[in-house]
Amino acid sequence: MHLSTNRNSRILLLAISLALAACGGEPQQQEQGVPTVGVITAVPELVVVTTEMSGRLEPWRIAEVRAQVSGIVESRDFAEGSDVKAGQKLFQIDPAPYQASVNEAESNLAVARANLLKAKAQYDRIAALGKVKAVSELDEITAQATFRQAEAGVAAAQAAVESARIDLARATVRAPIDGRAGRSLVTEGALVRQEDATHLTTIQQIQPIYASFDQSAADALKLRNSFANKTLDLTGDNAIPVRLILEDGSRYPHEGRLLFGEVNVDPATGQIDFRAQIPNPDRILLPGMYVRVVVEQARFPEGFLIPQKAVTRNEHGDTVLVVGEGDVVEVRPVTIAGAQNNQWIITEGLEGNERVMVDGFFKAPPGTRVKPLDGGAQNAVAGE
Repeated sequence: MHLSTNRNSRILLLAISLALAACGGEPQQQEQGVPTVGVITAVPELVVVTTEMSGRLEPWRIAEVRAQVSGIVESRDFAEGSDVKAGQKLFQIDPAPYQASVNEAESNLAVARANLLKAKAQYDRIAALGKVKAVSELDEITAQATFRQAEAGVAAAQAAVESARIDLARATVRAPIDGRAGRSLVTEGALVRQEDATHLTTIQQIQPIYASFDQSAADALKLRNSFANKTLDLTGDNAIPVRLILEDGSRYPHEGRLLFGEVNVDPATGQIDFRAQIPNPDRILLPGMYVRVVVEQARFPEGFLIPQKAVTRNEHGDTVLVVGEGDVVEVRPVTIAGAQNNQWIITEGLEGNERVMVDGFFKAPPGTRVKPLDGGAQNAVAGE
């Protein structure tokens, strides 16, 4: 009887101990069941959207220097690849034939002036006699016609002199513009012809220089809307800034400006041709070089950069999951204005310092209490 009572007491104490242990372990088991999710803190910042496009450099001005008179080249008076000034002498074509033509034309002009003097004296005499009816009307008309012909002869002789002087001047070939001269396409002793307009050299002005590139019609429309709404960081002369990335990947130090876009869209590609003006004070940029053209498309002073993995996009709109009060997951609709690198630019739907989920979505649907872990943004961007 005594042994039975002791045994029952031990069983009762064991049961109470197990019950207490079970009650004490329940909160710990529940805490371990709370899922851990990665979050980032959404902080508003100035977000600048740029577009990078392929482009080619073109000279600001270009002039093909060609022969305007025929003859033998006597000298080349510039260094190939050097900078030349407008009016600088480049070539000398043998001027002797053209000097002779000037001399001949000036002699003909002197003869024409002498004939005019004689015809005027004759006309004045006949006109005086005509007033007293001492000559016939026909004689008076004939004298007047001879005088007018002599005047026309002088004018023609003067034109011939000017033409001969122009040809003589063209025998000295001068630079039409400032710029850098290319290689000489003729040498001393070569025969150049006016009829063929022999190509002598080419001068290109590369300060400043053009950058030509194409942009899609959709991006061009966004750019024009941003310009019209004055949401871009414009240059001092109210132009859209343009920057270049050179072939070696380095950034060109001087900022350019967008000049214009064509009014037509290429139907084959859907692209619009654009041209930008780029300063080139050190003559580093050369025509024909390949560059990457960076154009600012828009800027958002209070934008949020959120990893693309954190945003759900469907026909109903764009949403993110936010860890709110009590560490409970909430659904938040957002507005996406564009993309930058691997992140979406969100302009509406988020407030500063909110915790946005970037991983752990499948184990934490909306309404779930979670354990947020900062630093998920880095993992999400890196693809970890």
